[in-house]
Amino acid sequence: MSIDANGDVTIQGISLRSLPKVSLHDHLDGALRPATIIELADAIGLEVPETDPAALGTWFAKKSDSGSLVEYLKTFDLTTAVMQTQEGLTRVAREFVEDLAADGVIYGEVRWAPEQHLARGLTLEQTVEAVQQGIEEGEDAADRDGRSIRVGQLITAMRHTDRSLEIAELAVDFRGRGAVGFDIAGPEDGFPPSNHRKAFDYLAENFFPVTVHAGEAAGPASIRSALLDGRALRLGHGVRIAEDLQVVTQEGDEVQVQFGELARWVRDREIPLELSPSSNLQTGAIAAWGTTLADHPFDLLYQLGFAVTVNVDNRTMSATSLTRELALLVEAFEYDLDDLETFQFNAAAAAFLPVEEREELVEMIADGFDI
Repeated sequence: MSIDANGDVTIQGISLRSLPKVSLHDHLDGALRPATIIELADAIGLEVPETDPAALGTWFAKKSDSGSLVEYLKTFDLTTAVMQTQEGLTRVAREFVEDLAADGVIYGEVRWAPEQHLARGLTLEQTVEAVQQGIEEGEDAADRDGRSIRVGQLITAMRHTDRSLEIAELAVDFRGRGAVGFDIAGPEDGFPPSNHRKAFDYLAENFFPVTVHAGEAAGPASIRSALLDGRALRLGHGVRIAEDLQVVTQEGDEVQVQFGELARWVRDREIPLELSPSSNLQTGAIAAWGTTLADHPFDLLYQLGFAVTVNVDNRTMSATSLTRELALLVEAFEYDLDDLETFQFNAAAAAFLPVEEREELVEMIADGFDI
């Protein structure tokens, strides 16, 4: 593996950035360009900790590398502050799509919480419309540059507030107009999915897809609630499902593992895990296994047959891209192109799209990796 002057990574002679990718766990308010934050902040008279884009990017990375999800989430106060107008939301969404396309992403789902963008008078509906306008502008810009990308919205409710049913209704209302799924986010520990049962019931009654942040800052009980109360089709992070696995014996590369009921269900039902390696390390989600990426249970879960996917979570906070996350996994676990292709197949199969469109994604991935 080698890295060129532009930051691209080459494996087996192939540029990772050029390969087709699917991004499932990518937060809009965690993916702003530092230069854009500075410009938008200046327009509304908001003070920023650094006025140089590179320095601001470094500030985010340092603040996010805390080992605590609660501390990690505090960095979003700045990004959400510049996303309170139609112009700000549209610009951020447009640049989000452009950045994904430049990273080789052919399908992405962007999650964000409309209730966090009402401080300057926008309605919930106006925020969704503003983001959708930006997404479509970004898709058009990518198309003009010869890149094909499609992005859907995951309308998100904050788990520590009481608006989840209202946000669920908003998501269903925008089905066919940009919204492809629903999520809950925010502080996980102490705010289980069961608190939002009415919202999840409503979504189930309307056959609307759900992914739930679970198994990041809380353990298997949170994952269980996501599956039973939330009827989650995917697990946002879900890395702590590994706590329901017990390594019985290990000799070299041979590992014998005993499954708990929850882990076996998730594995056998092929419930996708939206793993985010760098973020999981920054927030302390993998603290039970170690302090380096090589300690991440990603490889254990992959080798045991879980439906693992690779994601960035928050590009700005982790100073990362999907290309970089894949490269880090190659470095940590010596994966080859076949492994990376499998991760993209898993993500395509997990996308909140009709089966025919998922099959098209699979074909595009297979063609792109057939080098």
